[in-house]
Amino acid sequence: MLNLKKLLTIVLLCGSTLTYAQVTLPIATNLQKTYTQGTRTTGGAPGKNYWQNTADYRIKVNFNPKNLNLTGTVSIDYTNNSPDTLNTVQFKLYPNLYKKGVIRDMPVLAQDLTNGVQIQSISMNNQLQDTAKRKIDGTNMILKVTPIAPKQHVHFDIAYAYTLNQTSHIRTGQIDPGAFFIAYFFPRIAVYDDIDGWNEYPYLGSQEFYNDFCHFNAEITVPGNYMVWATGNIKNTNEVYQPKYAKLIADAGTSDQVTDIITPADLQAGNITQNNNTNTWKFEADSVTDLVFALSNHYIWKASSMVVDPQTKRRTRVDAVFNPVHKDYFEVVNYARKTVETMSYQFPKWPYPYPHETVFDGLDQMEYPMMVNDNPLENTADAIELTDHEIFHTMFPFYMGTNETKYGWMDEGWATIAEWLISPVIDPTIVDTYGVGPTENSAGIEQDAPIMTLTPQLTGIAKFTDSYPKPALAYLYVKDMLGDELFTKALHYYIGQWHGKHPMPYDFFNCINTGSGVNLNWFWKSWFFDNGVPNLAISKVSNLQQKYTVTITSIGTKPVPINLMVYYADGSKQLVHQSIACWAKGNKTTTVAFTGKKKVVHMVLGTTYDPDVDKRDNTWRPKATERTANLGYLKTD
Repeated sequence: MLNLKKLLTIVLLCGSTLTYAQVTLPIATNLQKTYTQGTRTTGGAPGKNYWQNTADYRIKVNFNPKNLNLTGTVSIDYTNNSPDTLNTVQFKLYPNLYKKGVIRDMPVLAQDLTNGVQIQSISMNNQLQDTAKRKIDGTNMILKVTPIAPKQHVHFDIAYAYTLNQTSHIRTGQIDPGAFFIAYFFPRIAVYDDIDGWNEYPYLGSQEFYNDFCHFNAEITVPGNYMVWATGNIKNTNEVYQPKYAKLIADAGTSDQVTDIITPADLQAGNITQNNNTNTWKFEADSVTDLVFALSNHYIWKASSMVVDPQTKRRTRVDAVFNPVHKDYFEVVNYARKTVETMSYQFPKWPYPYPHETVFDGLDQMEYPMMVNDNPLENTADAIELTDHEIFHTMFPFYMGTNETKYGWMDEGWATIAEWLISPVIDPTIVDTYGVGPTENSAGIEQDAPIMTLTPQLTGIAKFTDSYPKPALAYLYVKDMLGDELFTKALHYYIGQWHGKHPMPYDFFNCINTGSGVNLNWFWKSWFFDNGVPNLAISKVSNLQQKYTVTITSIGTKPVPINLMVYYADGSKQLVHQSIACWAKGNKTTTVAFTGKKKVVHMVLGTTYDPDVDKRDNTWRPKATERTANLGYLKTD
């Protein structure tokens, strides 16, 4: 039977659909053209003319831990699926963040400044390209090429070298003299898409990345006493590990228990890897946007696995690889395992898409396909929240291919709501409010900006709030408004349409509208496009024979849900809730009603995830002599 609360929600949703069916979202002309050219649709799905380019990478590198030199070659088979003829090809040289004279928005110590990526040679279709054909500007390299026609395949060979940073650890670099996390270590072709053409945004240090879905084969040669972990599946376990450890790795991939693959005792005894001066580690990954690797000669390794897809019985192995002096890291494998399990079965309730997830003990807090570079944290709650946040990025941006550089909120907002929802599953004592306070404190100030502001244009506190808590709150409110079942259906529609592709913001908005069957444009506009502040107030309380009617006024212009906590004289309390749909018609007031079977001592408006710029009007206390109160804007004591 349909209960009253569900009925009210449906009525409100239906009312919003009817009232706001004509609400349209403002859209830039370069995004609008994607509809006219048929690459995207207003219903959210990719259009009949949707395309994206791809490549097959074969990477061979040698890394010397003593002098931090990395030398390598990369062979790229590139496919131009676009309708355009390409007269130039743009590459990303991300290690040039550390190049002398390059513009960056994060500090680099003088000892880490280098000459950048040294391009020793570039060939196209086996024809050596003259150096005059290429121009390097910061982290971008433009190569003039023989025109590449639509649907044409071309081949590039690049030989290169650079020096890894020893300090100034911006997502990559030396962790200690025997441990390294190495990311963005090879020249790659930039994204060419239906929105901007070539992705020309330089990597400055703070904004993140936008890469195509590609196939990778990597051969990584390091000194023989080092172990290597990387994106993708290891292809030559028996060639690099002694038989004992090769078996432990295989066993961990089929066991629900935690397996100690490498222990402190193993490190002391040695004889973990094959006894060669160098070993070459081979990894392969398909349909991913990046490949990274990490190595150490003194880290231990705990692993476990679980069934993430009950239909196919497919399993994912979860690893924690860390320095044993970091005692807090001994539990990380359990946090990581629970995160992958929760993602697969609860939120977003989508089978974990990759064969492994490795949490590596590093100096940063950064995600990569199948890898996480996480610094150790002594506080348990912090360690849990960091672990689940970074692992959740597997879905956004890696499975969904969003453009982090332009739209940071399309991945960080999801990782933030995941942190809020998954952390209490791992530890029920956690109440994670990451970013809610800064959102409330900065609402309406000069730096505050709409979420749809491009990430490179954000300054000050908005660089944080617009990417992390504000979109996370929006997702939370939609989840509450639609209910878990309908929200999951809508989210799955979005994931199903766009995984392995490059969705833009409007694809997300339109997919949720279509997948839920509810036109939420009024909400998208108010939370993502409009300025405004959240500010609710208790403006009137009527009490007739313990039947309370409370009038709530939206003083601000940013809608938030209604959560009214009623406190009774016996110490008990009751939450009266209305989803954000109560503001769907553009109304400034609404009412909530409840029956108080005990004496009410006071009411407080707002809970953990309800930012409010002025809480002085959020508390009501009854006057001793009155049963019906028309109290105006009551101020908190």
